[in-house]
Order: sequence, then structure tokens, then C-alpha cells
Amino acid sequence: MIVTLIVICEVGFWVLLAAGLGLRYLAKMPRTGAAVLLCEPLLEVVLLVVTVLDLRAGADPDWKHGLAAVYIGYTAAFGHYTVRWLDGHARHRLAGGPPPVKPPRFGAARARHEVRLWLRTVAGAGLAAALLQIGVWYVDDPGRTASLTSWQGFAGRAVLIHGLIALSYVLWPKKPKGEGEGNAPGAADGAGAGADAVRPVEDRAGR
Repeated sequence: MIVTLIVICEVGFWVLLAAGLGLRYLAKMPRTGAAVLLCEPLLEVVLLVVTVLDLRAGADPDWKHGLAAVYIGYTAAFGHYTVRWLDGHARHRLAGGPPPVKPPRFGAARARHEVRLWLRTVAGAGLAAALLQIGVWYVDDPGRTASLTSWQGFAGRAVLIHGLIALSYVLWPKKPKGEGEGNAPGAADGAGAGADAVRPVEDRAGR
């Protein structure tokens, strides 16, 4: 049941998102569209309540409850970011708004962008770990909570891996292709010289 509900929540997220943006920009009902978008967090609340009730009913904690906690943490950290990103694209394509600002691709700006994304991962993993720990305390039986603690380890590894990726952009900032290549000017000069060498031939042909 928990896995089915997670799938329903994920599908519901995109359905509500499409409905909200459609009402806002196609039906010209911005307030109604905003109200629909504000219903997004209710999906995670429903999933949380059902997971708690399942544990209270005596279900053994397993990977499904851990997955639910991680899903809630992820959507809490990245859900609003996703909605805002798609809202900018919908405003541009459907309502003639300005094109959305693209994330930076190079240098320190790209590094800051990656660090901000990593901080979202930290927040999501922290929330997931907290929910899992509450589950551990509620069950209060180390012999039955190994699955929950293993999902805490999964959240920690996700933070570590994403952190290393973000750190790589800080230590080795990505540069535009071709930047710093010393042969580029010479190649351009050579191309210019080649063009000059062709001109006399063209001039003779014109005569």
C-alpha cells in the first residue's frame, strides 16, 4: 500500500502541476491556478499520515516506510524548486513572459549554483533522516528498525556524493570550451593568411 501511495503522490504531483499551470496561463485564472499549486504539499502530508497509521497498526518497519520518508524529504527540498522552474517556462511559452534565466554554466557562478543544489539535498536528507529517527523511536525495538536505519545511511551517502560533485565545481571551476587554448589565436591568424593567399588568384581570375 505504501509503495502504491508513493506512486500516486508522484503522479498527483505532476497532475496538479499541469492543472495549476494550465489554469494560470491558458484559462487565465491565476488565483485558481495558484490555489491548485498550493495543494502540492498535501500529497506529502497524506503519505506521512498513512505511513504513521501503518506503523501504528502494527506493521513491521521495512524498506517501504524508509522509501516514504526519503520521498517526503526529497519533495520537500526540491518540489518548490521544480514548480518555480516550470512556472517560469510556462509563463514564457504560454503567456509571452520573459525567457527564464538559465542556470550559470561556468566559473564561480556555476559553483555557487551547484552548492545551492547540494544544500537542498542536505535539507531533504536531514528531513528524511529525522522522520526515520522518529520511526525508530516510535517502534522502540532495535531488532525491527534495521531497515529504517539503513535508509538513514542511504540519505547520508546521497549527501556525501552530491557534496563531492559540488566540491569539484568549486575546486575546478568549469570553463567555456576553448578558453585558455594558446593555439586558438594562431589558428585564426593562419586562417586569415590562407584567405589572403587566395585573393590574388581570385584577382587574376577576375582580370
